[in-house]
Amino acid sequence: MKITIMDRDDGEEDEIIVRCRQMDEQLLKMIYALKAGTEKLTVMREGSILQVLPKDIYYFEAVDNRVFCYLEKEVLETKRKLYEVERQFAGTDFFRASKSTIINLAKVKSLSPSFHGRFDAHMKNGESLVVSRQYVPVLKQKLGL
Repeated sequence: MKITIMDRDDGEEDEIIVRCRQMDEQLLKMIYALKAGTEKLTVMREGSILQVLPKDIYYFEAVDNRVFCYLEKEVLETKRKLYEVERQFAGTDFFRASKSTIINLAKVKSLSPSFHGRFDAHMKNGESLVVSRQYVPVLKQKLGL
């Protein structure tokens, strides 16, 4: 694979051109990751509107018909539904771990088997989340196991 990087002129938008014989899964994942990494997510904090980068998000959780975005030390609310978040970050490090949780695998410190076929995801910020047994096969596939 050949990679060419060129400087752009002032006022020009950054651009990535992909030339390939055939799109494969690895190339699609790379494109999704590039796209998701630059798309900011709009969230709320005490009435203020903010934008956060996906790389800063540890996980999303739905509670009482509201969706919360967990950063390292902060919890923010998004107006999106969990399925919309899942769709937006499809093909990236974000993974549906349960009916109410989407985890950023890049922020997982370790995974360990738990009771009844579930897994525990130990996050880099010290929190632990449960991966429901229904989603364990998808997790294994995503990790290449």
